Amino acid sequence: MNIHVLEMPLDFGGNRHGSDMGPSAIRLAGLKERLSQLSDSAITYSTPMDIHPSEYEEAGDPKAKYLKAITKACCALAGETEVIIRSGGFPLILGGDHSIALGSLAGIAAAHRTDGKRIGVLYVDAHGDFNTIETSPTGNIHGMCMAASCGLGASQLTNLYYPGIKINSNNVCYVGLRSIDKEERILMKQAGVTAFTMSDIDRIGFPAILKQVTTFFRSHADVIHVSFDMDVIDPMFAPGVGIPLPGGLNYREALLLMEEISQTGMVGSAEFVEVNPVLDVRSQTARMAVELAARLLGDRIY
Repeated sequence: MNIHVLEMPLDFGGNRHGSDMGPSAIRLAGLKERLSQLSDSAITYSTPMDIHPSEYEEAGDPKAKYLKAITKACCALAGETEVIIRSGGFPLILGGDHSIALGSLAGIAAAHRTDGKRIGVLYVDAHGDFNTIETSPTGNIHGMCMAASCGLGASQLTNLYYPGIKINSNNVCYVGLRSIDKEERILMKQAGVTAFTMSDIDRIGFPAILKQVTTFFRSHADVIHVSFDMDVIDPMFAPGVGIPLPGGLNYREALLLMEEISQTGMVGSAEFVEVNPVLDVRSQTARMAVELAARLLGDRIY
């Protein structure tokens, strides 16, 4: 397997800046060295993004802030991602904020338009990211990326890279939700996504959730994209994130989730987003992102 690491230093999607330094923080935390220990796979690095820092861009429409800059960057990412998948490679995308999912999912969908494969998305996040410009309380696009990928929202987002729906919402599975807006919740239920909240984990236990997650993908997908927002993890273990919220996954649960989904043999791409080194403590969150990527790509304790 050829692993292509794509760095996307984009932080236009949210209010709190600093996640643009996330890709370099993950790289400096030893990603290449860690992945090199797993196999003899070729590992390449690139960044498809050529864009000004957010401080030099105009936010524009308050209902969809930095729309032009985000769509430009995500279209570039989509193109790179499509090429990598069509060549048989594994795109490992480092954010940046979660708005980059617009590009990764568009590229993945484009790559599989002709082979008939069903794309499943494991969305590991404290938030639903299922708002539209009509429902978003902030206008931040990182909170709209999943809805737009499923065909809901502004046409500039739903038609990014190529026209039409990128992901069938029935093939989306969330793990770790604990902060969802009222109208966003309605949209998610209407769309038919599968969601496992932190309350579900508390109620029935993490092993039972893992079993349901893997069973879901075996029946709903042929290939899986893992979209992992580091804020799904409790700030005790991952303090350096865009929106830290107490009550998240612990260190072992996060690693085990990556191990279990890896063992399905269906993962074809992944992204790790929202590492904010400005808020991190001794690179704790960046190092955890490295470990999570390693487990997803086949590392085991024994």
